[in-house]
Amino acid sequence: MSRRTAGEPVVLSDEAFAALMAPLGPYEPKPRLAVGLSGGADSLALTVLLKTWCERRDGSLTALVVDHGLRPESAAEARAVARQAKGLGVASRLLSWRGRKPAANLQAEARTARRALLQDWCERAGVLHLALAHQRDDQAETLLLNLARGSGLDGLSGMAPLSESGAVRLLRPLLAVARAELEALLRARGLAWVEDPSNRDPRFARIRLRQAMPELAAGPGLTAERLAGTAESLARARAALETQTAALLARAVRLDPAGYLILAPEGLTAAPDEVGLRALARILTTIGGTAYPPRFERLRGLHGRLRGDRFKGATLGGCRLSALRDGILVTREGRAVERLERLPGAGLWDGRFHFRLARDAASDLRLGPLGRGVGEAWPEGLKGARWRQVPAAARTALPAFRDPAGLVAVPQLDFFRDSAARRAIRDCRFAPRTALSAAGFTVA
Repeated sequence: MSRRTAGEPVVLSDEAFAALMAPLGPYEPKPRLAVGLSGGADSLALTVLLKTWCERRDGSLTALVVDHGLRPESAAEARAVARQAKGLGVASRLLSWRGRKPAANLQAEARTARRALLQDWCERAGVLHLALAHQRDDQAETLLLNLARGSGLDGLSGMAPLSESGAVRLLRPLLAVARAELEALLRARGLAWVEDPSNRDPRFARIRLRQAMPELAAGPGLTAERLAGTAESLARARAALETQTAALLARAVRLDPAGYLILAPEGLTAAPDEVGLRALARILTTIGGTAYPPRFERLRGLHGRLRGDRFKGATLGGCRLSALRDGILVTREGRAVERLERLPGAGLWDGRFHFRLARDAASDLRLGPLGRGVGEAWPEGLKGARWRQVPAAARTALPAFRDPAGLVAVPQLDFFRDSAARRAIRDCRFAPRTALSAAGFTVA
């Protein structure tokens, strides 16, 4: 890891970068990596460093360039960045954010859309590692922004050097490196970078904070280095809590691949409040198919109700909790379930079930919840052994494929109308956006 000096920033060496990459492994032989390349200093420096890192391991690197479509010139800018990658000897792919753009919270929505495009390409290409160029100044800004929002430990822990999202590992090897060091690296190699005009736009809170950072450093001593160190300390506390939470979930929860679970509430409520609340949040995001848990006040209220002896049921976070004799049944709340009238070849339905169709699947297939069958005659064969095993409250929210003739398939009940339906639906499995057993917060 390089350190700042009194003069010019130290140029990050290939050896120092390899040391930053090492704790984010293990990596497969001849590793295949992708990197998000915007053309800015951070992502360009990461691409240069990764190129050497991959070459020394007989691996391969692909630069993913996103055309966000937010300005008329964005397509030409993206093509220029792709040409720069080619000049470096790095393969590139252009990805486009299509469709209508949000009128509010534009930067956050653009970041979310970019991440989704990058991850989707990696999953389709079978690339396990996606490298992102967040660095120490970004980490410091994230801590301050989350502090201003009143975030708890998770928000103040900042970004993790290593995280998992679906089938992709997200690597952030530069979180301990200053932006100035990356710019020094590019100058030393004679490489020019581009500046996104939005990075100077004071309408965005992050940019206003970035512009105030020199004064914060000079006054109360809130340097980026000190703030990033604070985030790292808090990250260690978060990692310890997540380890305890995972152990609690393993003891107290029985998860079914039909997308429901049974909770032993005494295990959850006997744990320290912070661990119990974290476990409850993970339960709700997993079954609800959401990326984020409910607001803390509502989560705490439900946690308190579970401590009582007279819990009858509740709804929260798109989930329904129902009291059983031997625990609490947690299912998806049926009224909120997604409906897709036109199906892509593959996707994540309702944030819970990953599906994949055959190339020749009928174009009139649609996907929605099974429901209760009101006004719809259930076909013969639907109510088999699996039907009796899955609780009625969980069956209503199962993914059901239909066409104009009626119900085609309910894979979680092992129902397919005919052999053609079984061939058309190649995969449909519970793979929620937030997994119950996801890897914990990592501290490199």
